[in-house]
Amino acid sequence: MKTKKQIDRRNWILAAGGMSSFTAAFLHIAIIAGGAEWYRFFGAGEKFAVMAEQGSWYPGVITFGIAAVLFVWGFYAFSGAGIARRLPFLKTVLVIVSTIYLVRGLIILPLCFIRPDVLDAFWLWSSIISAAIGFLYAAGIWQAREHLVVAG
Repeated sequence: MKTKKQIDRRNWILAAGGMSSFTAAFLHIAIIAGGAEWYRFFGAGEKFAVMAEQGSWYPGVITFGIAAVLFVWGFYAFSGAGIARRLPFLKTVLVIVSTIYLVRGLIILPLCFIRPDVLDAFWLWSSIISAAIGFLYAAGIWQAREHLVVAG
C-alpha cells in the first residue's frame, strides 16, 4: 500500500505529457493503417500519400519510426511522473524531449516571417499541439526537479 507522501509524488502534469506522446504514437500507427488518404489528411504531404498508394514501404517505415520514438518519449514521461520504473538518463532525456516539442511547436513563429508560403492548417495545428505537449513536459520537469537526477 502506498503512503499519502508516495502518492503525492506522482506528477500528473508529466503524465499528461506522456499520454499525449502515446496518443500521437498511436495516431501515427493509425495513419499507416489508414493509408494514403490518412497521410493526406494529417499533412504528411502528397509525396508520402502517393508513395503509400503505390505500395512503397518508405512512408510506413518513417511513420513507424516516428511512432516508436513517441512511445519511448511517453515511457520516459511516465517514468519521470513516478508511474513507471525509473529509466536511465531520466532528466536529460526529458529535457531533450521537452526542447524538441517546444522547438517544433514554436518554429511556426519565425516561419510566419521567413516562409509564410509553407504555412497551412496542418502547420498551425501541429505547432499548437507540439508546443502544448512541450509545455506539459517542461512544467512536469519543473515540478519534479527535486526528484530527477541529471545523470540518471
